[in-house]
Amino acid sequence: MPKQQRMNYHVILVVHVQQTESCAGRQRGGDAVTGSAGGPCSRRDVLELSVLAGASLALPRSIAAADEVSQDGALITRAIPVTGERLPVVGLGTNNYSVTGADELALRREVLKRMPDLGGSVVDTAPAYGQSEAVLGDLMAGLGNRDRLFLATKVTAPDDDTAQAKASFDESLRRLRTDRIDLLQVHSLVGTDALMPLLGDWKAAKKIRYFGITTSNRSAHAEMLELMRRHTLDFIQVDYSLDNRAAAADILPLAQERRVAVLINLPLGGRRGGSLLSRVANRELPEWATRVGATSWAQLFLKYVISHPAVTCVIPGTTKPNHLEDNQRAARGALPDAALRQRIEHYWDGLA
Repeated sequence: MPKQQRMNYHVILVVHVQQTESCAGRQRGGDAVTGSAGGPCSRRDVLELSVLAGASLALPRSIAAADEVSQDGALITRAIPVTGERLPVVGLGTNNYSVTGADELALRREVLKRMPDLGGSVVDTAPAYGQSEAVLGDLMAGLGNRDRLFLATKVTAPDDDTAQAKASFDESLRRLRTDRIDLLQVHSLVGTDALMPLLGDWKAAKKIRYFGITTSNRSAHAEMLELMRRHTLDFIQVDYSLDNRAAAADILPLAQERRVAVLINLPLGGRRGGSLLSRVANRELPEWATRVGATSWAQLFLKYVISHPAVTCVIPGTTKPNHLEDNQRAARGALPDAALRQRIEHYWDGLA
């Protein structure tokens, strides 16, 4: 067995043996053994431990030997590989910020006000999100907190039309009321090759600090992989969640290999029929979720995604302050190790 695989096996085997011996030891002492639901250990609990030990052998060591981080509740941050600048691991998606009603605007203002105080900084938007850029620009100007945020938006070059891309970027700066963008991304890969020289020029001119490419569709993953190999990128943004793990097979490992930062969209699924939260709406959070300090399904789902070592930041869409606070709690405390990641996947895959 290769040394790397032996190391992976040792890490997982220790977890498996410790958990199994704990059950056996308590049984020998005449005490009830606690299983996944808080009651006596069942055959399913023992089987799950065996499944976890075996399945984890295939994991890369960066996951299999991952430490649980921030045990003291401190904010978890991840480095942008190209510079070492650190970002909080939970940000904000704003594709539902194109609103005009006073009540709706007030909710979004409170979200944008509270987020930096809770430790978050990454705000992702796009010209394609209706009036979201303009709404964000007005809110940031009123709050005076632009400098506390890591602001990301997007650009495209349909038919490789860079003149249109230039006009779009100028309009984004105007609507966002800023003279710089922290991260400018090619939205849905549209015109990536044509835009690369322009993105480099804007970076050199300090109009942007980083650039990258995005997709939120598994059908575009193959194209993203080709572009990642062809270009030197600072960031990618890709869809990845407990219910949509395709990116973990190739895109996330390639991002690690090429030292590219990763934003994750749709970490809780989509609003239109793909919400993870709706699927567990009437289910109690499993007892084992407390191992990483998760007190809600949203926190558990986000911690699962964040625990992948390639992930820099997740950007769940959020328009309500209470949802913001819940999401931001996922950026503190422990993260799932390899064994718990496998248990979470096993639980999810077993849902009816």
